[in-house]
Amino acid sequence: MFKDKTILIIGGTGTIGSALTKKLISYNPKVLRIFSRDEFKQFEMQNELKEHKNIRFLLGDVRDRERLDRAMNEVDIVFDLAALKHVPACEYDPFEAVKTNVIGTQNLIECALENKVKKVIYTSSDKAISPTNTMGATKLLAERLISSADYTKGKSKTVFAAVRFGNVMGSRGSVIPLWQKQIREESRITITDPNMTRFMMSINQSVNLVLKACETATGGEIFVLKMPVIKLRDMAEVVIENACTTLNINKNNIGIEKIGLRIGEKIFEELMTEYESSMAIEYDDMFAVLPYHRMKNICIEKKQCLAKIGNYSSQEYSPIEKEEIKALLKETLL
Repeated sequence: MFKDKTILIIGGTGTIGSALTKKLISYNPKVLRIFSRDEFKQFEMQNELKEHKNIRFLLGDVRDRERLDRAMNEVDIVFDLAALKHVPACEYDPFEAVKTNVIGTQNLIECALENKVKKVIYTSSDKAISPTNTMGATKLLAERLISSADYTKGKSKTVFAAVRFGNVMGSRGSVIPLWQKQIREESRITITDPNMTRFMMSINQSVNLVLKACETATGGEIFVLKMPVIKLRDMAEVVIENACTTLNINKNNIGIEKIGLRIGEKIFEELMTEYESSMAIEYDDMFAVLPYHRMKNICIEKKQCLAKIGNYSSQEYSPIEKEEIKALLKETLL
């Protein structure tokens, strides 16, 4: 579905955006437009991908509706990965998070409708479930905007859907690069709470989820990958062992300092609420939470397998073993 298409990736210079770009190139799109406000990362990507003549780099911000509208001209498919997602930064400057994560999403919707885009895939976060921080609250609002857009679009044929990520291992701003730097420079790592649990996914898994959601979406869904649960202490020990082997230092010399939860952080995360699970279809590798107005017809017409009703929380699942964490980490570091 991507061959000979004009595709726009908003936030395309981020960790997942750049990985998505490299994956989409293999499908021979007509044009790939990389839209972001990070001119240095654009410069790096231009040098890395200079042999590909069908990539265009566009400076801009989702807050700027006029610029976004021009970038979306004659586009077939839009992937929106732009976000302010650092929890403490969003707590310190909450309205900045609103401008990007909420107003930026509304700009995306309006421009997509005006330009008759065929599909729009928005990327969200598990922090949108029962949010305890500004970042999660803004992502929840953005999800609702996307689902609502599919209901209120009138005669427009644009398909809107979202994907909900867990924590992406090795992404920019994530804890693994921080720990690796601390091990090299400080012979210790800082950890919020060793008993914290998180849903984890690799960069490759996140890209595949986005592409599968684009292929599967018929309108208004929120797609959620079935992800393993990782205990923070286990991941810390695996990262220490891996880094020490690479740096040829004794892992017993690396300390672990507990610093406590940051403002707005939770000990565990959730993939779906119990209410959402009552409106979700289950696939082999993911769930699709349907908007209420489509749930009844989908179940009757397609006879899909409904998800088990319950609160899908990292507190309710057994964490994976360290060997499985090592395999995920190996994939991340490739």
